Amino acid sequence: MSTPVEQTVPDEFQDELDLPGPDVSASAVARAEARLAGAKKVAATRSTQLISAQRKQKQLEQWLKNKKLSKGKRADLLQQLQQQRYFVAKITRERDAANKMQPTLQNKVYEASGQYDKLLQGTNRDAFLALQSLFNGFGLGSLAGKIYDYVKQGYGADTIGLLLQDTKEYKTRFAGNEVRQKAGLPVLSPADYLATENAYRQVLSSAGLPKGFYDNPADFTRWIADDVSPTEIKSRVDLAVAATSQANPQYKEALWKMYGINESDLTAYFLDRKRAEPILKKQAAAGAIGAAAIRRGFAASTLDLEGYATLGITADQAEQAYAQIAEGWDSMLGIAGRYGSTWTQREAEQEVFTPGAASGLNKESAAEKGKRLKSQERAQFAGSRGATIQGLNAGYSQT
Repeated sequence: MSTPVEQTVPDEFQDELDLPGPDVSASAVARAEARLAGAKKVAATRSTQLISAQRKQKQLEQWLKNKKLSKGKRADLLQQLQQQRYFVAKITRERDAANKMQPTLQNKVYEASGQYDKLLQGTNRDAFLALQSLFNGFGLGSLAGKIYDYVKQGYGADTIGLLLQDTKEYKTRFAGNEVRQKAGLPVLSPADYLATENAYRQVLSSAGLPKGFYDNPADFTRWIADDVSPTEIKSRVDLAVAATSQANPQYKEALWKMYGINESDLTAYFLDRKRAEPILKKQAAAGAIGAAAIRRGFAASTLDLEGYATLGITADQAEQAYAQIAEGWDSMLGIAGRYGSTWTQREAEQEVFTPGAASGLNKESAAEKGKRLKSQERAQFAGSRGATIQGLNAGYSQT
């Protein structure tokens, strides 16, 4: 009586039984594919080994047919044949185990990569594909795994649709409905919700708003929650555009020269000041100072003007400052030239905006430098005047 053959799995195949979990990620896909490849490799290797082992077994059986074999030789060949038959059986079991695991491992690849439709057949597959297409349209492709699980459990399409509405992903996607419901407003159907978002998006796109400003579903949640109609948003956009067109030319010029900000960016700023502030607040303040500089014929230096904006310099203060700078500009250039020195726009600005700050390597502030140049000029003027008076007096005494 033969001993029952135990179903075994080759040692190098043991790790392949550690199947991936439900985590859908690139690493999970890679692990699943590696395990499938491992199973295929084991099956191919064992198949090759089996052919060779069966050939050797057949050869041993052929040799044993020789009636002229000695008793000792026959006993030896019988022992070899028994060992070879055991080896053939072992290789066969391992090959079969590897082949048997491949469909399961292939399914794990499909699960890890989200190819759930390949795991279903017939009406179940049709139901899954229909629901997947619907929820992809909602921007909820991440629910494919849940749809697959519900289909496997035998739920109908309508029931699955209701079950999915209780998921975190669905509630986040249509978050505006949660607020509407609490406020006593009617909940929008997914179709109406998406249509409203598209209407918002069309209004904002037509106004030329910059990329990244109200072009994501999460951006529209508050408007939908507050029951703000696309018509009202259109009115807000029109007001924002009007405000932009009324901004003074020097302001627009400064922002364009300093940051490349065009009227579309300004519209975004005026449309929703709170949302745009993280992007444009500092630029807008520096632009206002730059507008005052440009109006007086000076350049708009982004780095310097942002520094002044950080100090809290307002547009009105900038207007007064550049008026003061312009008034004495030519005079200071002449004075500096006469004494072999220079006088720059930055120094003139620092003299007014940051009088105590050091300017240059000699640690002399712009205000101190300006004061020194003016003192030299006064001293020179006083000396020239004294010499002239003395000359006149001397001439008068001689007459």
